Amino acid sequence: MDPVIVKHGSSPIVLGFPHTGTYVPPEIEARLNDNGRLLADTDWYVDHLYDGLLDNATTVKATFHRYVIDANRDPSGVSLYPGQNTTGLVPKTDFDGEAIWNEGDEPLEADIATRLEAFHRPYHAALAAELERLRKEHGIAILYDCHSIRSHISFLFEGKLPDFNIGTNLGVTCAPEFEAAAENVVSLADGFTHAVNGRFKGGWTTRHYGKPETGIHAIQMELAQSTHLATEEPPFAYDGEKAEKLRVHLQDILERIERLSFSARM
Repeated sequence: MDPVIVKHGSSPIVLGFPHTGTYVPPEIEARLNDNGRLLADTDWYVDHLYDGLLDNATTVKATFHRYVIDANRDPSGVSLYPGQNTTGLVPKTDFDGEAIWNEGDEPLEADIATRLEAFHRPYHAALAAELERLRKEHGIAILYDCHSIRSHISFLFEGKLPDFNIGTNLGVTCAPEFEAAAENVVSLADGFTHAVNGRFKGGWTTRHYGKPETGIHAIQMELAQSTHLATEEPPFAYDGEKAEKLRVHLQDILERIERLSFSARM
């Protein structure tokens, strides 16, 4: 299976999906324990949530699961959130801090190096190529990095996560008007909560590519899975009614950012 699937679009916006993939090579799956094989930390149905919201958007999807290697982590292994609980480049635990590998089967440095070459680097090569293609075409490109996570995970954060979590690394990764456009939509979204640069300030992907001075902007949207799942436990069923209410606001965000991107290039 190819590690990345790209759909080429003409809009300045690229939708990144680093965590919707569920493919685990058999030789790696054999090393996962029963807990790991649940693949509980998948960004369940996030690609479905965004499907059709912006017809001309480019999409870049990782097909592999984050337990194989996390496409949203620094390839050097440096932590995104020093001093806070998080998971690494190749996670040793799930988001609850529970082991995902059989005893003695935890990935070694050689495993990580192999997975970097086979999965992580191809995904980012594709993502970088699409951003550069659109920057050359439009003079600007915007990476909108699509994520979701369970709304209650005491190992990672206290209490209930807001529904919409916008991350721009404290405003560094995109022009302020793009962050403001997203915040304006979610702040007016009836029945939803939001945070800007709260617990999730943007992962490695957002921080790596988001350099507004070069014409490439990046913003991460982390959604609480309670916004679109019937249950945040297996079988992680999709709730179409919830999802449609959410999609209205996601579409509004994307359309506003796209309009702003066309204005910015004038």
